[in-house]
Parts: sequence; C-alpha cells; structure tokens
Amino acid sequence: MCGFVGFSGRLEDRKEILGRMMDRIIHRGPDMAGDYLDDDIAIGFRRLSIIDLSIAGAQPMTNTLEDSSVVVVCNGEIFNFKEMRAELIENGHKFASEADTEVLLHGYEEYGETLTDRLRGMFAFVIWDKKQRRLFGARDFFGIKPFYYYKTADGALLFASEIKCFLDHPGFVKRVNEKALLPYMTFQYPVGEETFFKDVFVLPHAHRFSYDIDGGEMKIERYWDVNFNEKHIPFEECRDMLDETVRESVKAHLNADVPVGSFLSGGIDSSYITATLMPDKTFSVGFDVSGTDTKFNETDYAAELSGILGIENYRKMLTADECFEAFPDIIYHMDEPQSNPSCVPLWFLAKLAREQVTVALSGEGADEIYAGYEWYDETPMMRKYKKLPGGLRLVLARAAKKLPYFKGHDFIIRSSGHPEEYFIGQAYIYSPKEAKTLLREEYRHGASPQEITAPFYARVKDKSELEKKQYLDINLWMPGDILLKADRMSMAHSLELRVPFLDKKVMEFAQTIPHEYKINGINTKYILREASKKVLPQEWVERKKKGFPVPIRYWLREDKYYNIVKGYFTSSYAAEFFDTSALMALLDEHKAGKANNGRKIWTAFTFLTWYKKYFIDIK
Repeated sequence: MCGFVGFSGRLEDRKEILGRMMDRIIHRGPDMAGDYLDDDIAIGFRRLSIIDLSIAGAQPMTNTLEDSSVVVVCNGEIFNFKEMRAELIENGHKFASEADTEVLLHGYEEYGETLTDRLRGMFAFVIWDKKQRRLFGARDFFGIKPFYYYKTADGALLFASEIKCFLDHPGFVKRVNEKALLPYMTFQYPVGEETFFKDVFVLPHAHRFSYDIDGGEMKIERYWDVNFNEKHIPFEECRDMLDETVRESVKAHLNADVPVGSFLSGGIDSSYITATLMPDKTFSVGFDVSGTDTKFNETDYAAELSGILGIENYRKMLTADECFEAFPDIIYHMDEPQSNPSCVPLWFLAKLAREQVTVALSGEGADEIYAGYEWYDETPMMRKYKKLPGGLRLVLARAAKKLPYFKGHDFIIRSSGHPEEYFIGQAYIYSPKEAKTLLREEYRHGASPQEITAPFYARVKDKSELEKKQYLDINLWMPGDILLKADRMSMAHSLELRVPFLDKKVMEFAQTIPHEYKINGINTKYILREASKKVLPQEWVERKKKGFPVPIRYWLREDKYYNIVKGYFTSSYAAEFFDTSALMALLDEHKAGKANNGRKIWTAFTFLTWYKKYFIDIK
C-alpha cells in the first residue's frame, strides 16, 4: 500500500516540486521514497513495504533488465501476481524483483491495455511508455484504491493518489466546485467524476485510461462490470460454494511479508472474515456514552468472539472530546467532505491497529454483494401491497411524489417496484428541495439525484428490483462512501486495509446467487449467514446489522459540542455557502430535543470543516 504523484511538462524546479507533492502523502508510504524524471514526465512514489521489503521492490519501477522503456508506479496489491509472473517468465520476460508491481511492467509489454483484464487485486497504477510517449493506467474493479487527475492551464497533466498533492504544484488553481455541494447535501459524499475541487477529477473504478503526452488527449473506458445473472443452484451447494470463495479470497489477501490482523465489530461480516483468517490480533473501538443507547459499543461482542477463537483483542473506547479534537485532521485526510460519521471511529480503529500490525483485513462489501441492507428488504405489508398490479403501483407512487407528505407517503413510493423512482443508495440526508433552501444561489445548481443515478439504472434496466439497488450501491455508495473513507482513514495511519469480500472472483460467483437466497423474509444476506455457520457461533449468525453507529445526536445536545458547531455555522465563511440562520435553526431545534437533525447538522458541519481546513488554514 503506497501513494504516487506525477505530472507532465518541463518545469524548471521539477524535482523540488515533486518532492513537496510526495511529502503531502508521506503517511501513505513512510518506509521509502523514490522518483523518476525525464524530459517529459516527473513521477514520485511513497512506499509502505508489504511484499518484497528489499530495495528491489522500490518504485518507480523500470524494466531495467530489458530496455528501460517502461516505468510504473502502483498503489495497492496484485493478488494473482505469482501466476502472472510465471506466465510472463515463460514468455521470455526478465524480472528483477519478487514484488507484485513488476508484473504490471511486463504484463503491459505483453498484453498492452488488456493487461487490466488479467489482474486480480486492489490497485491504482500509472505506466509511462517512453516509446509510445503516453501514460496508461487503471483503477481496480470496486474503487478500493484512489486515482485523481487535473489538467493545468498550460496543458500539463497532474495525477496522484490524493488530491492534496496538487496543492504544491504551481499550475494548480485551488477553487471550490460550486456544483458539488448540492448533491453532497443529499448523498453525504462526493458523487460523480468531478470532485469538490474544481476541475479535479476522479478516475472511476473499473476504468482504464490512456493519455497522449503530445496531443494532450485523455481516453477513458470501462474494462469490467458487475453482471447479475442468477443461476438455479441447490441452496446447500450454493452456500458451500460461497464459503469456498470467501476462504479462497481471504487466503489470497494474506500474501504479505509483514504482520496481518483483522478489524472486528459485533457484526457478521468482520466476524466471518476474522474466523476464516484466524489472525493473531483483532481490533475494535466503541463509544463511551454512559446513560445512552448501548448500540454505540460493540467491543464486548468483539472481545467475546476473539476469546472464543483464541485471538488477542485490542479495543479502545472513544470520547466525544477525542473525536471533535481529531475531526479537522480526519477531514484533511479525507481530501473532500464526506459526512458519514463512521469515518470518525474508523480513524481511531486504524490508529489502534497500526500500533500492532501493518496490514488489516475488514468486512466491507458484504452488504452490497450479498444484500445486507435494510433498504433491500421488504416488510410483510409491502409484500402484500405488491400483489397489486405493477403499473398501478407505479402510477400511485408518481402521484404520491407530487403531493405534500401524508401518512403512507414513503410506503407507496418505496413499494412501486421501481427503485429508479426513489432509491439513490444507502444515504439520503437532505431532499434537494430542502438543500436549496439552505444554500446560497450560486450553489443550488448541481445535478439532481435522478440525473446522477439514471446512467447506472440504465445499465441494469432489465434486472430485478433488488439487483438494481445492489448495482447502484456498488457503483455509487461503495466507492464514494464506504471505500473512500476506508482508504483514507487506514492510510492516514500507514495501515494497509484489505477487503476480501471485494474480490473479482468473489463477485463473479456472488452475481449468480438467486434472489431468494439473499433476502427471503427471514433475514438479509441469508446465504452468507448460513455459510458463516461453519466458523461462527449461532448468535453471531443471527445478529441484526447495526453498521458503525456514532452518537452525534447526543453530542450535539451538549453545550460544549453545540458551541463548537455553532462557531462554524455562524462564521463569515459559512455565509458564503449557506443561509446561516437556517443552519442555526436546525442546530437549535436539535439541541432543544424538538427534532433529530443530527445527520443534517453533521453534513453541513463536515463541509465547513473541510472548507476551513483547505481554503483558510492552508494558503
């Protein structure tokens, strides 16, 4: 796990500029630094050593034993590199290291752009082809590893693992993308290819690019996609095949020359991974919120399961003071505003794990792949309602959307059978109409939720309602929320986080699982729960999903934390974006216990924390 930066062009102080850009992401790679410069390209790399810890595995890496015409930097891991390496050696290629990155060099020489079709892993990489005078690169299948790019006014291309690297390039103009704020207020994360920094773009997951240095043309194409294709497999056989794919993926994700541990909550996903992995150490965090709901602390469950499995468990209880004190740093490392409160405990969890290990496995992805979210399920009442003709339900839903809220309003819409009409993913903070009442005029013109989701729904228009929801979450929610915070919070502490459920082979099987095996009126992700019985106690198998709850609604009713947020809401810079009196009305209403506005407040607070950090504190 590492980080890279680079740019084209012939600046006079290129090496110094590159060095400053690399320093911005030293947390991604504290073990080693390297650079490559020629007349056209400057590329820098920060390394967190995981496989082949010797200098032979250093990057940027060049095919020095051949003709030194290809240079590569890669952030991530290629899990099938040994098989690829053997095949490439058989085809006559000469390897100088045991590092997984080197297969990208020779794989590109051998297969060209179709190299991406052969990879298995989590990665973002860039290859400089000196003969063709072009850059070629790609991002992994699910968006586990990040990749950003920006074109300067004079035509130079900047690229990096994190946006903050661009701050140190003289050609970068730091501006807020005025179209990003409106959709963020609804989705809670940066959505779309353009980021919160104007003209900075993210390379979408499962896409590859080529960039002609002389012509300045960027070509981007998708090279892989989820393809739901149910197969009628007997349940017991399907369950065993699922367990087999998970076990094989965990084994593949174990490849490392450093200590490996596991994140562990009270839920089934991380528990299944842990019980399959059987690491020496697990890590858990919870919140010290005395006198409130106990759902904010699952560390007892984690400690109990670790004891049953004979694994050492490390855990930490978090206080509100710690969380608010760390929050500006958390948002700095996020690069963009992302208001999922779970990024806060994840920050501390990664910090705790890094004190003991360099690599940790986690359970992200299981809910999207095996259908674990509540939004995917149907209540008994919905199942009865859906006996009405589909056309009638759709007409009623569209009529309800135009009417003021009434009892049963959301039920009618959600029961339409057409998620295109209402489902935008696992988060929905402000309605677009409500967000516009809070925002200043110039920030009210971003894309609507339907404009954002429509292209994804169009790809699965003939699939089932459940598969449409899964597909949307896999393509929006997962890379924009779940994996963005997982990468940033782990790498902030120089920890490599691996996610065995998000593996190409796991997905290839999961997309064939019948609907009724995933959700069947008994539980969500039913077949995963049944498969996990091979390694988990029954109590863990049946436990309902809790997510990673954070007690923000309690914190915001305490004077100390209310006043912290109030300071942001009443600031001069807040007035550039928001109707601050409307923000304060939300905050005061929440503090008085008249409404639970916690997530709405946190979303605005997160944006303002980001803005202050990047546009006021950093000049």
